Amino acid sequence: MHLPVLLEETIESLAIKPSGIYLDGTLGSAGHSKEILKGLNNGFLVGIDRDEAALGRAAENLKDFEGKFRLLHGNYGDCEDLVKQTGLNAFDGILLDIGVSSNQLDEAERGFSFMRSGPLDMRMDRTQTLSAKEVVNTYSQEELANVIFRFGEERASRRIASAIVRERAKSEISTTERLAELVDKTLGGRKGSKTHPATKTFQALRMEVNGELDALSNGLIGALNLLKPGGRLAVITFHSLEDRLVKNFFREHVGREVALQAGGSRWQGLTPRVNFINKKPITARAKELEENPRARSAKLRVVEMR
Repeated sequence: MHLPVLLEETIESLAIKPSGIYLDGTLGSAGHSKEILKGLNNGFLVGIDRDEAALGRAAENLKDFEGKFRLLHGNYGDCEDLVKQTGLNAFDGILLDIGVSSNQLDEAERGFSFMRSGPLDMRMDRTQTLSAKEVVNTYSQEELANVIFRFGEERASRRIASAIVRERAKSEISTTERLAELVDKTLGGRKGSKTHPATKTFQALRMEVNGELDALSNGLIGALNLLKPGGRLAVITFHSLEDRLVKNFFREHVGREVALQAGGSRWQGLTPRVNFINKKPITARAKELEENPRARSAKLRVVEMR
């Protein structure tokens, strides 16, 4: 069962109003949404997920709250357009929990994890055409190296890309096991490291397949446009690329006062304006880390619409 990360901290940061309207842009199995709904009387929740299997699990998990929510299939990066079909356009709180879920990692046929042999897929939305197999077998060596370096922050990206191109010339690379073994061999094994050598490569491919950074950028803009004055946006990230993007985005919209030569000051930044709820990211407590090691890299950042 997927455990919602930073659950208590997220619900507390959103400051749930009993009659509030909330949006969970990355619904998953609805662990966070269920807690939000528990705090609502005549409020309402909209949930979005690009994974139709996740929507099915969420509907089952939320069956006790029938009539208080609506679930939508789509990419949270398109949240502004997606919520139009609900007739809602102003929310008291929005949550974005970025990244792949435990359910997706545990299903070998989804091809997200090198821990289980399965087809090279990695699509969060299985209706889209681009898969990891297509990226691995059709991208040029330079394109592969750029993807692995940019999204995986892998220093050996060129070596890995070169090895992939040589290997696929023999036959198509179509399974997670074959790709993981190739990367492992290329990098010379773990050499005492607890992290599998293919970790960064698999992360990079997943992010490329699902356009994750573009979705995050668009989702952040859309979320701010949907927030009421006083509404809050909470974002949970799991690695440095995402967290850096969120941190910089929030800073630009918080802005700063710039001193003027003639005296006084003026605000400089992007609109809409927000305030920090927490300037530093919130991380998991020791108890949660014992129960859910996946929470170790999670960071929660929250802002409030001015």
